[in-house]
Amino acid sequence: QVHLAESGGGLVQAGGSLKVSCAAAERTFSDYNMAWFRQAPGKEREFVAGIRWSGGNTHYADSVKGRFTISGENAKKTDTMYLQMNSLTPGDTGVYYCAASATFRAVPIAVLTSKSFYNYWGRGTQVTVSS
Repeated sequence: QVHLAESGGGLVQAGGSLKVSCAAAERTFSDYNMAWFRQAPGKEREFVAGIRWSGGNTHYADSVKGRFTISGENAKKTDTMYLQMNSLTPGDTGVYYCAASATFRAVPIAVLTSKSFYNYWGRGTQVTVSS
């Protein structure tokens, strides 16, 4: 079982930046595909960015390309995944979820961006962008 925990959400003005983090205690992500999703009020949960931990390959939703950066930090016992968000707009408001897939192999983009691909989810962290 993997217990993911997000942190770093908050309130920021449009045009500002925010960085959210995801970690699992005493757990490394080397055998997982990792991703960030978000869910705005009244909308479906959507893919934001993904990273294949070993190798560092990344993929982004078109809506965040050039503004958001997904990255990871390797540690002896606990790895941490980050999402650096710049040039934020009110449209970026939502609950941001960390997700992990135990299917480590490379998969098509359509699979990588699908919620059903991920086995483990955090509880989410709220990001609110004011206009």
